[in-house]
Amino acid sequence: MSRIAPTIEWNHPAPRTALDRFIGPGATPAEVGLQFGPTLIAALGLPLLAIAGGWGWSAAQLILVGVLVLDMVGGVLTNATSSAKRWYHREGQGVRQHMTFVLLHVTQPTLVVLFFDPGNWSFVAGTFGYVTVASLFVLATPLYLQRPLALLLMLGGVLIGIYALEVPPYFEWFAPLYFTKLLVSHLLREEPYRPAAIRGEADAPAAVAELSGR
Repeated sequence: MSRIAPTIEWNHPAPRTALDRFIGPGATPAEVGLQFGPTLIAALGLPLLAIAGGWGWSAAQLILVGVLVLDMVGGVLTNATSSAKRWYHREGQGVRQHMTFVLLHVTQPTLVVLFFDPGNWSFVAGTFGYVTVASLFVLATPLYLQRPLALLLMLGGVLIGIYALEVPPYFEWFAPLYFTKLLVSHLLREEPYRPAAIRGEADAPAAVAELSGR
C-alpha cells in the first residue's frame, strides 16, 4: 500500500495583520480553532475553579491568572502549529531571535511570585534560570538531535518543578506549561505540513520564499 507524500511548505504569505505576525501568516481555520478554543476554555476555567474552590484570590489575581493561562496554553498550542513553525523558523530567525523570545518570558514567573507568593524568588530563579540554560543547550545542538534533547530537558524541568522548587500554591500547572511552550513548542524547528487543498499557496504573489533545508 503506497503512502501519500506529505505536503511540506516553507513559503508563507506576507503577514497582513498583527495577528498574522503572532500566530504565523496563512494559518488555517482549523489551526486557529485548535489554538484559540482550548486556550479560552482554560483561561476562563482556572479562575472559575479558583472561585469555586475558595482559593481566596482577589479580582486582580483572578484576572492575572486568566491572562497567564491564556499566554501559557495558547503559547504551547500556537507555537506548535505548522503556520507558526514556518514563521518563527523562517530565514533570518536564529539563536539571537529565539533566545530573545525565551528571555522575555522572565515576566511570567515574576508575576506569579509578585502577585501570588511574594518573596519566593527561588521559583523565578529555578524556572527561568533552567529554561534559559536549557534553551542554549538545545540551540547549540545539531538539528537532528534537538527534538529528543528538548523533550529530555522539558521532562527534567517538570521534575524540578515538582520535586525541587517551592511552587506557589495552586500553580503546579505552571512549570509543565512553561517548559513545554519554550523548549518544545517554540524552539524546535519542524516541517510545516500543509493541507493538500492549499498546496499552491507558495505560488501566491504575496508569498515569501524560505529555505527549507537550512
